[in-house]
Amino acid sequence: MNIIVSGCAGFIGARVCEFLLERGDYVFGLDNMSDSYDVRLKHHRLKAFGEHERFAFFRCDISDNLQLLSVCEKIKNLSVGGSVDSVINLAACAGVRQSIENPWIYYSTNVTGTLNLLEFCRSEKVGKFVLASTSSVYGENKTPFSEDMKTDSQLSPYASSKKSAEGLCSVYNSLYGIDTSVLRYFTVYGPAGRPDMSVFRFIRWMDEGKEIAIFGDGEQKRDFTYVDDIAAGTVSAIRNLGFEIINLGSATSVSLNEIIDVMERRSGKKAKVEYHPPHPSDINVTLASIDKAKRLLDWTPGFDIEKGIENSFNWYDANMEFARSIEF
Repeated sequence: MNIIVSGCAGFIGARVCEFLLERGDYVFGLDNMSDSYDVRLKHHRLKAFGEHERFAFFRCDISDNLQLLSVCEKIKNLSVGGSVDSVINLAACAGVRQSIENPWIYYSTNVTGTLNLLEFCRSEKVGKFVLASTSSVYGENKTPFSEDMKTDSQLSPYASSKKSAEGLCSVYNSLYGIDTSVLRYFTVYGPAGRPDMSVFRFIRWMDEGKEIAIFGDGEQKRDFTYVDDIAAGTVSAIRNLGFEIINLGSATSVSLNEIIDVMERRSGKKAKVEYHPPHPSDINVTLASIDKAKRLLDWTPGFDIEKGIENSFNWYDANMEFARSIEF
């Protein structure tokens, strides 16, 4: 298959590209290489592809429609058969707290960018569209979060922008029949993860002997989901389903204090923890119901928190000089 992956240099996007290449697809990666976090980490992820004969990279901002259409025309000319089979939209401005500081860029990328890609799919009759959404759309809700719950009370511009993107996917399925899977990811972690996320920061702070900053009492819980499980679920969504919203999570909720306990056992070091007042945009507990993913995608998570943290430490240890230099 010829597959466009936007956000290919991102944490999840790079791993999705690797999975696609392993199964034999032709992958056309788009990324604007934004400096929302240290861009050297994005270059580090792209190195994994080397000069792979079935991977092509294009620097492109999906919120710029003219630029996107120009790049997509090049992709069509390079693709086997001259057409694109699927689009996986992993390009996004992510992060709950940062979205409060600059909501405009979140709507530009997450909503306008999604609209531009859907328009491309409509005009070129692309058979499949996959959108990366987020558990943040659930807001404060009863757990476990299931896809049929009402999601009318987001707590951040980030969550609101993703909910808007989901709505666009529903519209384009209804009007034009674009087969669309909306995947709600739960807190993703793993090797070469985003430096604004807790796992990367906690490992780094423990290594440097610095205090770990936690907003709240540390008992807030997240459904931490390992990146390889997320990537596998995303690739599994490239199938005919109509329009579906599907949770991808570990179905296990772990507190930040428990995460630190796991890290202390792995590192043999005692963490220094500093607690701060909770942030108003933070959800207290996230927990995914994954019955739908099991049924529709034949997918179940394969990594528990112990193994996932171990792999995260292993990457950090193997890339220590580089990891220590990453700017938060």
